[in-house]
Amino acid sequence: MGAGAFMEPLVVVTLLFGGTWVNRNTQYRLFRRSRRSSTSRSSSPHSVESGPSSPRSSSGLLDEHRASSPSLLTPQELTWRKRELRILGWRKEVTSPNTRKFQGYFLSRLLQKYPFLVEVWYWALVYWVYQLGRAFTAVTMAEGTVNVARRHALQIIHLEQRLHIFWELSVQHWFLQHPELLRWTNRVYSFIHIPATILYLVWLYYYTTTRNRVDLPLTNKPAGEVDGSPAGPKLYAARRRTMAVCNLIAFIVFTLWPCMPPRLLSDPDVPGEIGEEARSYGFVDTVHGAEGESSVWTQNKFCNQYAAMPSLHFGYSLLVGLTIATIPLAPKHQRSRSFAIPLSESRSLRLRLPSARRLLCLMIGIAYPAIILIAIVATANHFILDAVAGAMVCGLAWVGNRVLLNLLPLEDYFLWLVKIHKPERRVLGFDGEEEEDDWEEGSRSGHKGVIFH
Repeated sequence: MGAGAFMEPLVVVTLLFGGTWVNRNTQYRLFRRSRRSSTSRSSSPHSVESGPSSPRSSSGLLDEHRASSPSLLTPQELTWRKRELRILGWRKEVTSPNTRKFQGYFLSRLLQKYPFLVEVWYWALVYWVYQLGRAFTAVTMAEGTVNVARRHALQIIHLEQRLHIFWELSVQHWFLQHPELLRWTNRVYSFIHIPATILYLVWLYYYTTTRNRVDLPLTNKPAGEVDGSPAGPKLYAARRRTMAVCNLIAFIVFTLWPCMPPRLLSDPDVPGEIGEEARSYGFVDTVHGAEGESSVWTQNKFCNQYAAMPSLHFGYSLLVGLTIATIPLAPKHQRSRSFAIPLSESRSLRLRLPSARRLLCLMIGIAYPAIILIAIVATANHFILDAVAGAMVCGLAWVGNRVLLNLLPLEDYFLWLVKIHKPERRVLGFDGEEEEDDWEEGSRSGHKGVIFH
């Protein structure tokens, strides 16, 4: 791996903190010269409640005063807040700590200035819990589990043969005849999965949340206007939860049903009929060979090599592709064009083409999962049915991601222990009235601007 052991994590860290910088709150000052100067700017309550025509006056100045003076709000805040648990129609209201008393503390102000740091924490938590689970499975795996994983791989081949979709060998043989293309395919498999997922999260947060901040002047977006996706920050939260549920389901599946990837079936040291059958297919490990393009993420002793089913490479790519292809666009990017094709002197066929931005989204949304699908098959890292299972996991997580909202009370207790208050979101409706909007719970219709408290 060489330099890759250093460069690959560096790319990930750069993307995460680059996203933190891009999504920063440019109107919020982390440090202030004095409390007196902050108080003088917001001493008049009428200047704060100036109405919907000045979004910053209704949130920014008041927030700056609150953030610099934690003692002003502490006595007024309730100690507890209410959360609702929902599981398969069952509902129960519970109480959890209200962390707003900590909103003036330094770490809370840091998150107010750089709200994407919360998303960095979420991603790191989800990723490392998943990887530590895989690592534990890998280091505790017995020889019998390897044999079971090999038998499961052969069962998949037999099933694909009955379904007439056992195309993996043909795909790999074609790429083996085109070495340069195969080299780039190896790179796609090894180096694109994690950076592309992080880049997707940065972009989605920026387009659904940051560009909908009415108090932030951005490129081609003056303060007081919204310019992002009408879906708002709830879309981002739902997709982030979907990724976490994907990991949870995948971990359960490959723990209970380990499956060997095609590339490991050619092991020459496996005796007996099973070993002979496995080698007879002739799969080649193109990624981890002498001329391969192995990644630090896929080649280490803590990586579970027998977690091919389901394929999260494809599951994640499908999630990314579907989100990009279907994301609601800002109004100025929704304009479609129509033209008529004359069929006769009195009749014509009118066709309507999507906007250029929608066409671009569709192209990326289709191309990305298609490229990943080809890569995982051509490199013999997954079977086609692994990809099918990955798509099913993605669909199940897409529909059932709200189950993670039941963990919000635990998050409240954790934040209470570390004395941190997460940035809150408020939305500005078409009528100009500001209202609370807990973007982790429920959804609202319409296009609303986002104000961070």
